[in-house]
Amino acid sequence: MSGPTGAHRSRFIGYAFALCAGFFWGTTGPLSTALYAEGAELTDVGFWRILLSTLGLAAYGLLRRDLYRVDGRGLIVVGLLGGLLVAVFELAFQFAIAGIGVAGAVALLYTAPALVTFLARPLLGERITPARIVTAVVVMVGVALTVTGHVDPGAADTEGARGAGFAAGILGGLLAATSYSGSTLLARFAVPRYGAVKVLFLELAGGTAILGAFLPMTGHTPTPASTLAGWVYIVALGIGAVLAANFFFFAGVRRIDAAPASVAASIEPVVGAILALLLFDQRLTPLGWLGLAMVVGGVAGGYSREAVDQAAAPPVPAGS
Repeated sequence: MSGPTGAHRSRFIGYAFALCAGFFWGTTGPLSTALYAEGAELTDVGFWRILLSTLGLAAYGLLRRDLYRVDGRGLIVVGLLGGLLVAVFELAFQFAIAGIGVAGAVALLYTAPALVTFLARPLLGERITPARIVTAVVVMVGVALTVTGHVDPGAADTEGARGAGFAAGILGGLLAATSYSGSTLLARFAVPRYGAVKVLFLELAGGTAILGAFLPMTGHTPTPASTLAGWVYIVALGIGAVLAANFFFFAGVRRIDAAPASVAASIEPVVGAILALLLFDQRLTPLGWLGLAMVVGGVAGGYSREAVDQAAAPPVPAGS
């Protein structure tokens, strides 16, 4: 009696953690938009949030000293390459949010599973199944509907102040999705070797160092927030949308499989779209909401199908 009950409770807690992760990830766009209103530059937002996240993980490492133990290959592959992917993502995603709104930016980011599907074949030898192709098509169509169905009444007035137009937003979203896909593929290599928390720490530290060196060379030296509200948003982005979200997700996948955890966390674009609607009147047309539903449904359905296929797969013979 206690076994099934305990398993059910653990599964319920796992889903709850994954939902919390999706919620915190979904606050990224609204919090970034609020920072723009406080006068923050697009190039500043990503730097400050991953800097705070790196400092938070560094403090965590004082309790878990093994976080600092890594070999040279880990420093180069995860810290340097992974850090570069994080740096590109942080810059590109901010331009996407400013240019095409929160819902459009997050929807465009969700082309990443489709990119991973096709890139994993030549890079990792993973198979491309009909189900994965269908998922990719559904997500792509949903993204197109969401982006073209975005209505932001204040966009014409604030586009110049934000520093990103529609075209820059589309390009930023595609770059963010590409870098996110790269991070996913890198994680499949690095996490089994170094652990999820250590990989996250190395990538964030590398991304912070790269942005800290690159931005001043381009005339965009990061400047601290000038208001208390600005710092509150930065702290919320770093502690909530990065650290809390990832730790909730890690806690979730310790209790349930990665596929259902990812399904639960895919509430992220819904949370972002609803918060953007309530806080900034960033509206979607009916076709836009349909597209957003297709994105969430496509990703969730794809992950669910993967879980079913894995459960039905015959056991691997010993020694294979």
